[in-house]
Order: sequence, then structure tokens, then C-alpha cells
Amino acid sequence: MTTTTLAVLVPLLPFLGAAAGLLLGRTAPGFVRPLAVLPSVLSLALAVLVAVRQGGDQAVDAATELTPTGSVPIELALHIDGFAALVAVLVGVVASCVQIYSTGYLRDDPRYPSYAALVSLFTSAMLLVVYSGDLMVLLVGWEIMGICSYFLVGHYWETPEARAASLKAFLVTKLGDVPFLIGLFALAADAGSFRIRTVLGTVVSGGLDHPTLIALLLLAGVAGKSAQFPLHTWLPDAMAGPTPVSALIHAATMVAAGVYFIARLLPVFAASSAALLVLAVMAAVTMVGSALAALAQDDIKRVLAYSTIGQLGYMTGALAVGDRGAAVFHLLSHGAFKALLFLAAGVIIHAAGTNSLAAMSRMKDLRARVPDAYWTMTVALLALAAIPPFSGFFSKEAVLGAAEHAATGHAEDIPGAAGWIVLVAGLVTALLTAAYAMRLWLLAFRGHGAEAPDHGRQPLAMNAVLWILAVPSLAFGLTTGLLPDWFDGHDLTPTLATSVLGTGVALVGGIVTYGAWRHTTALAPRVPMGAVAAHPEGDAGLVEAEAIASHAPAYGNVASAPDPADPGRLLLGPLHRHAAVGFHLDAVYAALFVRPVQAGATLVRFLDREVVDAYVRGAGALPRLLGAAVRRAQTGNVQTYVSALLAGTVVLAVAALLVATGA
Repeated sequence: MTTTTLAVLVPLLPFLGAAAGLLLGRTAPGFVRPLAVLPSVLSLALAVLVAVRQGGDQAVDAATELTPTGSVPIELALHIDGFAALVAVLVGVVASCVQIYSTGYLRDDPRYPSYAALVSLFTSAMLLVVYSGDLMVLLVGWEIMGICSYFLVGHYWETPEARAASLKAFLVTKLGDVPFLIGLFALAADAGSFRIRTVLGTVVSGGLDHPTLIALLLLAGVAGKSAQFPLHTWLPDAMAGPTPVSALIHAATMVAAGVYFIARLLPVFAASSAALLVLAVMAAVTMVGSALAALAQDDIKRVLAYSTIGQLGYMTGALAVGDRGAAVFHLLSHGAFKALLFLAAGVIIHAAGTNSLAAMSRMKDLRARVPDAYWTMTVALLALAAIPPFSGFFSKEAVLGAAEHAATGHAEDIPGAAGWIVLVAGLVTALLTAAYAMRLWLLAFRGHGAEAPDHGRQPLAMNAVLWILAVPSLAFGLTTGLLPDWFDGHDLTPTLATSVLGTGVALVGGIVTYGAWRHTTALAPRVPMGAVAAHPEGDAGLVEAEAIASHAPAYGNVASAPDPADPGRLLLGPLHRHAAVGFHLDAVYAALFVRPVQAGATLVRFLDREVVDAYVRGAGALPRLLGAAVRRAQTGNVQTYVSALLAGTVVLAVAALLVATGA
């Protein structure tokens, strides 16, 4: 079987699994779990085989034109280079782990068949984006992921928080997709083709007429899909969906698509220095702002959500300094440890049994109750904080090294200002990342909240997946010597200067946070943080649904007493209350966009009802009155009819006489 055929099967198998799961979900429920897991695992095996065959050598290209589309053809094309081969393996690994984990996590959920089918479709769409060699085919996968995220985030649609979060995710990403689509058409118009290979050839030859405009339009779509400032606000709210969905979205699909898109088309963005500067500023604001917000969150999933936004900022920062190798390397590394973090958080949610989803202020020393989650999450948090020798250290240092390279003027055609912006923001974010990672670990596993009821040991499928993902979280960075073949020969070895700086600030952030926790713990009174609602024995997903449903007043605003032992409050000081609500960006959007739109809708409704409908009602009123008068004359009395006839005859006679006299 050729490499091209294998590559076609990689996205096709999850798609077929999704279709079969939807068709057989009700009629043959026994097939639902095999149809969820097996296609993803087989797709992963084929993706690994494609990567081995590709081997980082010449890209695999194949195309066929399905139907003529005019001067700019649309082709079903594949373009598999080293980056695509490795990202496809990441998608397969995370999707397979999520499907296996979900068999235990959602084992009693009545909507599991549709959930599993949507996860498979989500996986298929991302693989289509990864392997596609044509921009319009890539756009198909791009948009399918958007609708899948809408349904999956709103899985617990009985709760208003889940409904609002799914709608917000859909609308915010669509807001970015409109200019993104315009940018794709403009790019194809300049290049004369949607084929990625042709587009890149046009860029090299200087054939783009509007590189800055095109790059900025495309960046809007990337900002929405990859949750970058200012279109990042949907991602923290998307935590209202099931935890395995969060792992899939944050680690390997959806948000990774935007970063991968820029990496695939980096020469288009590099053709405009202004676009690179905009990308660098966007990355810097995203990194620092999300890290500050993460340090102020009480819900464990929202901490991880803001963490994802910040780590994506590292990736876009690497792209802003022209190093797609460092960006994709961090994408791969981050995918492993972020999937592990979310899936471990799912175990903690079930074990904690809190009525505010996963409020860390209510957790009490969970180490003994969730040993698998404790050890694996510790590994993932060390990787997140970029502590050597964990994988995050190598990938984050690759980003900082690329920024330092550009800042010192060694990167050709890359603005030095972009390098300095990314480097400074990256170091500040490294300090803050270690701080919120340490805070999460302390509050979750050494907290002093109220004791929650014990729900027993989690299913084997859930714990086994944690240990599978712990391996790349620990050891993936050690493969840097083997990766250059897949990364255009790019050397990913950390440099001394950024390694010392990055590790140093990370250690400072962790140590200071630990000291602040010890200080606040010593001063805090040893009292329970409030009653904890007990959940019935059963499925973790249902526990989470009940937790969301009981959350008041709204998801993300934890309705619990402030934790006096929270080091984040001490470290952030007066900034804490602003960081906890995402620096009021949702309120700004509400004032600038939501309320004006609502006011406009109210005005339109008034005009429709009171003005337009008034004319319609008036036009019908006269015929209605005439009809009523005629109806009253129809009495059925013959004498009345004869009298009216005689009266009419007299009137006509008099009228005729008057006319004759006048003549």
C-alpha cells in the first residue's frame, strides 16, 4: 500500500467510525465503544506508519481535481512533510487516549454514542487540516471542527452555562473566520491557486501583491481558532463541556489548528514585517495576560484553560520570529502534557466531588485518594513549568532560543523588535507559569479545604491513559537529537543563555509561590471552606454535569468563600480581582458589541411591530370594516330586503330625475 493511500485512510477511518457510531448508536449500543476506540487507534497506527515512511525526507504530494471550478482550481490534495507527519501522530495519540478514557468517564451517560461519534468526527477534521495540500479542503476541516466544538462543549445542554459556552465558542471563532475566509480568497487570487505548494512558490518568487493585508486577515482567523488575544475569551468558558473534550480541544485539535496553519504558510506571514510585529505583540499580550489570569483562577480547569492560551502564545511567538520548527516542537510537547493535565483533572473532579466543579479552594489533600493522578499530574506540571529534563523544558527553550536569535539580529528578514518582544514576554511568562503550576499542585494535593466523600477508585481505562501520556511528557524532549530530520534540519538543542534564564525564572516563580503558600497557610484559620455536596456513586461525567448545574451564579465565577491559604491572592495583590475575571475583557465586549447589538435588535423589533405592522394592520382594517357592515345587512329577513330594494329604486329614480332636470 502506497504512502498516499495510507495517508488518505488516516482521516477517513475516524470519519467512518463517526458515521457508523451515529447510525448504530441506538440500534446496536454494544458496538458504540468499539466504533469509538478502534478507528482512532487504527488511524494512529497508520499515521505512525506514514511518519516512518516519510522519515523527514522530501514531502509527499498528491492531488486530484474533483471538478472544474474556473480559473482557480480546487483540488483534493495531500502535502505531508515532517511537520505534518508528526502532528498527525500527536492527533492520533491524544484522540485515542481521549476515546479510551471516555469509555470510563462517560460510561453511564445516555448521550455517549453521539459524544463518541462527534469526537471521532472532530479527530477526522483535524487530520484533514494536517494532511491537506489545498486551502479550500483545509477550510472544510477547519469549519467541521468549529461545529463539533459547538456540540461537544454544549454536551451538558441542560445547564445554561454549557449552552452559553457552546454558543460563545461558535460565535467568537466565526467572528475570526469571516476575515480568514476573505484572506484565503485574496491569497488564492494572488497565487492563482488554492494549492499550498503553489501558494508558497508564489511567495518565494515575490508574486504576492498584498502580503500585509492577506497576513492580517488570516491572523484574525488564527486568533479565533487558537484563542489568541483578543479572541481568546471563549476558551475558558468552554470548560463547561466534558473534561475529555477539553483535553482534545486543548492538546491536539481546534486550538492547535491555527498554530499549525501559520507554520504551514509561514512564508506568507514572513513576507510582511508588519504582520510579524503584530503577531509578536499578539503573542506577548496573550502569554503574559493569560498567565496572570491563570494565577487568579480557583477552578482547576480554568487554570488549565488559561495555561493553554499562554502556551499557544509561545507557539505564535516562535512563528513571529520565523522559527516554525520551535513552534511545532512546542506544539507536540504541549499536546502530550496538556492532555495529561486535563485527563488528570477529570480524575480529581470525580474524587473531590465538589459542588463548584473543581474549586481548588475546596480540595483537601487528594494525594492518597488519587495516587495515579497525583504522580502523573506532577510530571505534567513540571513539564508545563519547563523544568529540566521534562519535555516542556526543551520545547520552551527552543522558543526562547529562537526569540534570542532574532533579537540579536541573527535571523534574516525578521524584525529585531519582534525578537525582543517575544523574548521578554516569554521570560516573564515562564516565571508566572511556574508560579501557577506550583499553586495548582499545592492547592489540589496539599490543600486544606473541606473533606469530600470518597467515590472510590476510577476505572482502569482512565488511570491507564494517564500513565501512557506521562511517558512523552517526561521523555519527549530527550528526542531532540532525532527530530531535525522532520524539522527541516533545524537544530532544537537548547542554548545556554536562554536555558539558564528560563530555568532560573521558573525556579524563582515556583519557590516564591511555595513561600507565599507557607505564609498564607500559617496565618489561615483551620476551618472548613463550606459544606461539600455529596454526589451519588457513579460516573464522573455525571458528577461533572451536576457540578456545573449547581454552579451559581454562572460558570467560572466560583460561588465559594475565598481561600485564605491561596498564594495567588498574596502574589497578585490588588491585581487579583481583575485577573480573576480575565481583566474584564468580556465586560468590554459586552459594552462595545453585545449591548449595541441588543439595542439595535430592540429598535428593529419596535419598528417592525409599531410601524411596519401598523401599516399592515391599517391596510386590512378598511376591508374588515366594510365586510362587517355588509355582514350586518345580511339579516335573512325578506321584508327588509324588499324595503331596501324599494328604497334603492326610489334613490335611483330621484337621481335620474335630477340628472334629467339639470340637462
